[in-house]
Amino acid sequence: MDAQQIMELEKNFEVPVYPKRNMVLARGQGTRVYDSNGKEYIDCAAGVAVAVLGHNHPALVKAVSEQAGKMITCSSSFQNEPRARLLERLAAVAKPLGLSRSFLSNSGTEAIEAAMKFARAYTKKKNFIACMSGFHGRTMGALSLTFKPAYREPFVPLVESVKHVRYGDANALRDAIDENTAAVFLECIQGEGGVRMPPDGYLQQAREICTQKGTLLVIDEIQTGMGRTGKLFASEHFGIKPDMVTLAKGIAGGLPMGATIVREEIAQSLKPLQHGSTFGGNPLCCAASLAVFDTIERDHLVQNAADVGAYFMNGLKRMAAEKKDIREVRGMGLLIGMEMKKPVKDYLMGLAERGVIALSAGDTVLRFVPPIIFSREDADKVLAALNEVVG
Repeated sequence: MDAQQIMELEKNFEVPVYPKRNMVLARGQGTRVYDSNGKEYIDCAAGVAVAVLGHNHPALVKAVSEQAGKMITCSSSFQNEPRARLLERLAAVAKPLGLSRSFLSNSGTEAIEAAMKFARAYTKKKNFIACMSGFHGRTMGALSLTFKPAYREPFVPLVESVKHVRYGDANALRDAIDENTAAVFLECIQGEGGVRMPPDGYLQQAREICTQKGTLLVIDEIQTGMGRTGKLFASEHFGIKPDMVTLAKGIAGGLPMGATIVREEIAQSLKPLQHGSTFGGNPLCCAASLAVFDTIERDHLVQNAADVGAYFMNGLKRMAAEKKDIREVRGMGLLIGMEMKKPVKDYLMGLAERGVIALSAGDTVLRFVPPIIFSREDADKVLAALNEVVG
């Protein structure tokens, strides 16, 4: 099929909920993707922060290929080696956060849904608090926590008893928690909300407030986890221990997987069949996830995200000092936002013309979430393209 045929098929037969770019991606290798005409792009989108090892990483391809030849699916009613090993690995990496047990699912929104149910089961309370400009998913429970009216309003009523408070305002959070609040859901860095950083001390205050009020603190690491910010979990930058963490996106390098990692006491409050997932914890995705963790550790990719992210950020900040159209550069590691003084649509098109794929985070923020194998040479090429695009 040629590109036009592919685009016509998607246009004619897919439910039209996705705005489409005028390109067909055909293959990927490392930090590069190639369209159906063979044009090369540096991929600073990575499937929306998913392809942490880049595309076609040999360790991931090997793990998936070998597991596909053994067993692809296995109900969680039966034990399975890749699942058992991954659960053990998650407990090990989450031990510094005080977390020990995981529920495996297929996506970030499912990880959030599980956290909502687990919070109610453990606390016997019903209410939740999330933040303005926050994003936690689009299914009915997760959408109740997500703030953006355009996402929410067509589908109300949603889950009742959700309050939204201003991100970064510890006093507002304290005032919003009542005797019926089961959990507070926070992002360490608001990704979809514009790559918004927390004010100094805010996350530590949130932890203290939740502890004082007897409310669970759930940290959404769906976009910030798996080394993207220069720590395996962004929570580690801030010295906080959540009651639950949600992971997805990069956890299986591109295969669909989510995880809700919880304290032991929370896990023990659940009874058999109170929650479940047909595909969650399937051997194929678990094998992929193990390969991701192994590669991140072996190749020191968390440190790479920190080092190359700082290099890239410094280049963007130098550009911001010279270009009047740039309002601010912010982020951590390889989760970076560049806020512009006008909508970013034309900038995204200009970058694509120059062989760079980036994302938006709201109308006026360019978002860069490349694979964490990103190099300084990659960063230099993106900076050169940006320098041409930003007048």
